[in-house]
Amino acid sequence: MASTTVSGVGSGIDTSGIITSLVNAEKAPKQLQINTQSQKATTQLSSIGKIQAALDAFRGALKTQGTDNSFSGLVGTSSDEKVATMTAGAGASNGSFSLVVSQLAQPSKLSSANFAGGASSVINKGSTATTLTISQSGKNFDVSVAPGATLQQVRDSINSQFGTAGLSANILTDSNGSRLILTSTNGGVGTDLTLSGNSGVDTGYKVVNPPQNAKYTIDGIAAESKTNNITEAVSGVSIKLLTVSPPVDKATPNILTALTISVSTSTTALKSGVKGFVDTYNALLKAMTSETAVTKSAAGDPVAATLTGDSTLRTLQSAIRNEFNKMSGNGALKSLAQFGVETDQTTGLLSIDDKQWDNAMKTNAADLSSIFTGKDGLLARLTTATDAYAKPTTGILATRSTSLSDSLKDLAKQQSALDQRIDAYQTTLTNKYAAMDTLVAQLRQQSSNVLGTLNALNNQKNN
Repeated sequence: MASTTVSGVGSGIDTSGIITSLVNAEKAPKQLQINTQSQKATTQLSSIGKIQAALDAFRGALKTQGTDNSFSGLVGTSSDEKVATMTAGAGASNGSFSLVVSQLAQPSKLSSANFAGGASSVINKGSTATTLTISQSGKNFDVSVAPGATLQQVRDSINSQFGTAGLSANILTDSNGSRLILTSTNGGVGTDLTLSGNSGVDTGYKVVNPPQNAKYTIDGIAAESKTNNITEAVSGVSIKLLTVSPPVDKATPNILTALTISVSTSTTALKSGVKGFVDTYNALLKAMTSETAVTKSAAGDPVAATLTGDSTLRTLQSAIRNEFNKMSGNGALKSLAQFGVETDQTTGLLSIDDKQWDNAMKTNAADLSSIFTGKDGLLARLTTATDAYAKPTTGILATRSTSLSDSLKDLAKQQSALDQRIDAYQTTLTNKYAAMDTLVAQLRQQSSNVLGTLNALNNQKNN
């Protein structure tokens, strides 16, 4: 007979092994159910999260492409980028303009009196706080100067309190000491900075730069701006002034050289915009495919992905493809396929046929913009088609993620309840087998005593 482990001292029976087997048999079915459901919910939640992130990125790109002039093909150029640069945005149209810059805008800048002790000079030597008031355009900015505060600490207080309000403080140090330099990021005439108060910093300050407007002419029309970034002079065009235009020659220093700013259609820019859309579309499609495609194992057996056959993903993919395949626009060419945007029949991924693209650009470049833009354009339609899936809390994907998360929480509660029930069951079995072992031990002892008495009586009879 095979040997056994004796855990019952009285009975000699392996009660521990019996208890373990009974407990495992009681726990196994429910534990298997919890493990299976938990693994399924966890993997689905992860996959839904990946799809939702990819969809958010796709919709974000659609929004950007709809507002950054991606499909107008318009580019802005400057004949002298040392003087001014320009970019074409929404609302721009083809054209060129003559620009002369006679003055740049500059902000107000002040310098305090010199402090011989440098940046560590004590500004407030008294026992109570003083105040430095900075005024600009009818607004006062009060800086409290604590007893013992240094020039450096005053600078830090200005920057921390009023940096977002357009004020910037620095310290300029030379062999004579240090000065507080106060500058405004809000430039233009009427934005003069002034100092007042009883801090001592306001005493003896001087104006380094008075604020001034930028002055320029466009096609001979004079204009001014409080900043060097011009956004309203030409519709849809942003101009950045960098320096004053150079003179035509030394003999006539007051006659400045005009530069040309122009907006023109660029097929390269158009292709870049379409490629951006293609890349964005492909990224979303790859994310969905990775969670739904059936692959093969090393043995050649089919392996389903987490969301293979999932109806939600099938509907989303169908909604996107339907909008992509629709005709749109108000030109002769009304589909991306006519511009050489091809769909791989196996993967569904998009690519651009360069030859067909070049041929379409020669005669129909203007048709491309209306395919993408406008309230009925591809960008707007794709956004609308995915709205129901992408809403942060009430969308189809968000609702499903919430449901899966709730399922995992419920499974965690079931696991806790199962553990408690099994612990109680094991305790009950342990107590019962312990009582049985004690009873068997007692019976064996009584049996031994009876046998001992009978043996003694038998021995007396024999004698």
